[in-house]
Amino acid sequence: MRLLHTSDWHLGRAFHRVNMLGAQAEFIGHLMATVRERAVDAVVVSGDVYDRAVPPLAAVELFDDALHRLADQGIPTVMISGNHDSARRLGVGAGLIGRAGIHLRTDPGACATPVLIPDATGDVAFYGLPYLEPALVKDEFGVSKPGHEAVLAAAMDRVRADLAERPAGTRAVVLAHAFVTGGEASDSERDITVGGVAAVPSGVFDGVDYVALGHLHGSQVISERVRYSGSPLPYSFSEADHRKSMWLVDLDAHGFAAAERVGCPVPRPLARIRGALADLLARPDLTAHEESWVEATLTDPVRPDDPMARLTERFPHTLSLAFDPQRAPEDPDVSYAQRLKGRDDHQIAEDFVTHVRGAGPDERERAVLREALDAVRIDDTRREVAR
Repeated sequence: MRLLHTSDWHLGRAFHRVNMLGAQAEFIGHLMATVRERAVDAVVVSGDVYDRAVPPLAAVELFDDALHRLADQGIPTVMISGNHDSARRLGVGAGLIGRAGIHLRTDPGACATPVLIPDATGDVAFYGLPYLEPALVKDEFGVSKPGHEAVLAAAMDRVRADLAERPAGTRAVVLAHAFVTGGEASDSERDITVGGVAAVPSGVFDGVDYVALGHLHGSQVISERVRYSGSPLPYSFSEADHRKSMWLVDLDAHGFAAAERVGCPVPRPLARIRGALADLLARPDLTAHEESWVEATLTDPVRPDDPMARLTERFPHTLSLAFDPQRAPEDPDVSYAQRLKGRDDHQIAEDFVTHVRGAGPDERERAVLREALDAVRIDDTRREVAR
């Protein structure tokens, strides 16, 4: 059996001020062409189909078009909801849509009920683990202390128990939306940290033949059988060095056999350029970036006049302009943003306590800060899903 593994479409998302819907439609067309040309037997989509819980109508229409085209080609498809999706909205009509061979898995309680797709050597069981927000699913999985590792481990225990009851030789594919240890994040993923921990060990997924991961936007190999496809399009300049792609995965009678990366069309390359404005406008080595989407960071000690207008004369697709003047760290004019660069919300909160009180928080106070930040994030998730 040949699988096409993709994820993180984020339909409806823009790239800075650029509407990406046309590029997303081009990707859907590329996916369909790959299915035909590479003799794909099944498609798996590992979450974040949409960019937000209530997507714009144009994004819903594009998703509807993708479903029809997959169904018309007769290609079985398994999709799960991610942390950007509203599981309940994405799962509306799942039973009916399933009759067309498009299987939406959005209910955490059904994670051990696989989609069975046969090939010449028997069944392949596809288990869909939608994004599991620990605080919202801990009761479902009987977990006393909610955390990503605990709920995923409980879900995988159910998967392994179901698989053990199936005929010998049944191969298993798991779709999951999570941050797995060893993965490299970018700036465009939403934070899913719980209790100061975001990542789970890959060993949670032991016992199956292939794990099709979603959430991180870079295509990555955690282990031979555990992979991220990454997003098919860039959604931040931190992805400038990514090669956007999908995984073409072959299973034989014994399980995982091979995987090949299939590139995705990107509307424009990304470029991050840095230096004094006059240098950026003159440097011959930057000619290759004149048609790229550009993020420019100016290092002039004094902010130059009309920098964006001057930059766009040479780089007409400049989308982001930042300033990082070359000053000593102790200079009082160093920006607040620069002082916070690379620090997460918890570290910033601790810094604030230190600044106000003259001493940092103790372990009990750190725990209170973590609980408060987790509570705000979970409340935001609940509100978004309930909209």
